Amino acid sequence: MWVDFLRWAHVIGATVLLGTGAGIAFFMVMAHRTRDTKIIAHTGKYVVIADWVFTTSAVIIQPITGILLARKIGWPLLEGWVLWSLLLYVLVGVFWLPVVWIQHQLRNIAKTADENAEALPERYFRLYRIWFMSGFPAFFAVLAIVWLMVSRPVV
Repeated sequence: MWVDFLRWAHVIGATVLLGTGAGIAFFMVMAHRTRDTKIIAHTGKYVVIADWVFTTSAVIIQPITGILLARKIGWPLLEGWVLWSLLLYVLVGVFWLPVVWIQHQLRNIAKTADENAEALPERYFRLYRIWFMSGFPAFFAVLAIVWLMVSRPVV
């Protein structure tokens, strides 16, 4: 019973992490493509909230449920696919933490530009490029972690 609950919670956390990440990326890219400061600021406001509420919750839940589940089932944490999952999780964090900061900056820059009826400055576009490129390794690392969780390969 306890193992089933942990599995369920872990799968929900992975789903939220993957789904929120993909959703945030989609809406930020679509807003950015408009080049409309009002749309970018508005979208950025809700992207930041979603990241704090959903992504942060999942980021906290995943290692807790994963470690408890591994211990309950008897999977060694520092071997095989579990170790690879943990290493990839750290990689995701390395990219995610700056992305969260950048999302705040993009929102604030767009809001200021909108309030002053100005075009987006070069800093916005530079940060956006970093944000965009940082999403790929993080997203593919999450996909790899989900694959490792499902397939549990012998490595």
